[in-house]
Amino acid sequence: MRRLFLFFLLVCYGFAHGQSAWTEPFPGHCIAGNLYYVGSRDLASYLITTPEGHVLINSSLEESPKLIRASVEGLGFKWTDIKVLLISHAHSDHCAGSAEILKDTGAQYCVMAEDADAVENGGAKKTRIVKGDYTQFPPAKVDRRLKDGDEIKLGGSVLVARKTAGHTPGCTTWTMQVEDNGQKLNAVIIGSPNVNPGYILVGNKTYPSIATDYAATFAMLKALPVDLFLGAHGSYYGMEAKHKRLGSGASNPFVDSAGYHAYVADREKAFRAEWDKQKAK
Repeated sequence: MRRLFLFFLLVCYGFAHGQSAWTEPFPGHCIAGNLYYVGSRDLASYLITTPEGHVLINSSLEESPKLIRASVEGLGFKWTDIKVLLISHAHSDHCAGSAEILKDTGAQYCVMAEDADAVENGGAKKTRIVKGDYTQFPPAKVDRRLKDGDEIKLGGSVLVARKTAGHTPGCTTWTMQVEDNGQKLNAVIIGSPNVNPGYILVGNKTYPSIATDYAATFAMLKALPVDLFLGAHGSYYGMEAKHKRLGSGASNPFVDSAGYHAYVADREKAFRAEWDKQKAK
């Protein structure tokens, strides 16, 4: 009961403290090549543009589609040219806007198989802890259920779905090669390596493999080739500070392999500390 109460307080705090960053518009911008940021000040959405239409990663909150659309159109692209919709994982801050975007665009919805049922069912079937609980959202039909290593191909661009489970059973890190000024850059968009407050890592009856999934996720993340460090939240990779540096020098501030590896190491340390703590009880 005490753990549930603490979880309630932390969720309330998180929504009160972070909600403005989740819904506050942020300038759409080119990260590199045909890869663009079209999210809010913290909820990251990405647009991959091609001659055959576009791919959008993350629909964010129910309130987010208008904000994302404004960014897409502000960059000079057509909203209805979005042909494929992807997500990082089945939490409302990354997928609650999907139903509206699919209705607007008719895009194909591709989701990692282990998260697909949650997406189609509208998430966890339980009483909301607070309004906006991240495990509930409007349901949306999945057109393609992905497995680790599956590719999304459109107009010469190829995105690879890497299952980085733990945060959710189908949490997905997206990788792709971007050509920028004649240079090929490896982009990694981390799904989420975080252990949320209240997560049960030992004896989890509804998700028995959660801890071993996290461990496998960190092994994979550490092995991926990376130049462009990105993630499901802008705060993962210091988006705001890097955006301020755009155009101020010869180097692209989003090229940050060292920052990526430091972030992954920090998140793995936090996971293992929580896992050890729970195992010791």
